[in-house]
Amino acid sequence: MSSVHAMQQKETLQKRLQHELEQYQKTQKDYQKYINGRQQLDAQLSENTLVMDELGRLETAANVYKMIGPVLVKQDLDEAKQNVQKRIDYINGELKRHDGLLQNLEKKQDEHKETLANLQKHYQQAQQAQAKVNSR
Repeated sequence: MSSVHAMQQKETLQKRLQHELEQYQKTQKDYQKYINGRQQLDAQLSENTLVMDELGRLETAANVYKMIGPVLVKQDLDEAKQNVQKRIDYINGELKRHDGLLQNLEKKQDEHKETLANLQKHYQQAQQAQAKVNSR
């Protein structure tokens, strides 16, 4: 193998390594974004579940008020329960969606790790080959 060929191979591998590393870092960033979003959804679910529990403890004649801007507006208890249940259902759906996205991103991260490991191995072999050619 010529010195020029070994150097070209090394440079090509170095570029591929850099590109793969950038893709891996982007995937990690996306993963973290969805983890943060999932944590927010968990907090919202917990809050809405507590509200639903409180609404469940009220008697049917109890007054329920909903804040709309700076004003409290009287609301029917059943309507309030339905609204909170709809929010809980929506949040549960978003949690499932986030879980699916997180699983896909985990797979992508694993694939990037494997590709990076292979590229690093080939890059080291190319460095050794170039060192042999240069030592002649």
